[in-house]
Parts: sequence; structure tokens; C-alpha cells
Amino acid sequence: QVQLVESGGGLVQTGGSLRLSCAASGRTFRYYATGWFRQAPGKEREFVAAITWSGDITQYADSVKGRFTISRDNKNTVYLQMNSLKPEDMAVYYCAGGPRFGTETRGYDYWGQGTQVTVSS
Repeated sequence: QVQLVESGGGLVQTGGSLRLSCAASGRTFRYYATGWFRQAPGKEREFVAAITWSGDITQYADSVKGRFTISRDNKNTVYLQMNSLKPEDMAVYYCAGGPRFGTETRGYDYWGQGTQVTVSS
């Protein structure tokens, strides 16, 4: 079984930075990719970034490219470094694991509980 626990959300000013963490435990070999998604009030959950299990391939949504960086350590934690934050980035952020590297929520099988990111103007 795979469990994902997110942390690092909070309140930041426009232009500030946050680093989100997603700690995986259990039988993590069951999935190939880890993705970050976000959902703002009244909007659909959308893709943010993804990384393979080995960390050799990454992908970003156009809206965050150049500002966000996804990475992983040598343990079982995936990070999302968020710089130059904008009010439009305010959302609940979720990490997810799945058997394929993709941008669709339906392609991921395991989800964290979500962490709130609030950006003040």
C-alpha cells in the first residue's frame, strides 16, 4: 500500500515562496510517477507538475513553468518549490502517485490529503 502525506502549505505574500513536501510510505514501487495538482474554489482540479520515480523526467503546466520546480530526494519525499507566487496560485495542493507519467487526475491512484496555499495581494 502507498500513503502520501503533504505539508508545507501556508500564507505568503504575492511574489513570495513556499516549498511543499509529499512524503511517501509503504509499497511505493507500485507507482511510476508523482504529480502535484491544485484546486481553487469553484474550479476543477488541475495539473501542476509531475516527476518520475527516478527523477529523470519532469513536466510542468504552462501556468507555473519557470516559477515552480518539482524534485525528489534520495528517500521518499517529493517537493514542489514555488517561487514568485501569484494570487492565481491560491488553491489546495495535492500530491498523487500513479503508474503512468501524465497530466490527468484520472491517471493517478494515490492521493494525499491536500495542503492549503494562500497568496495575499
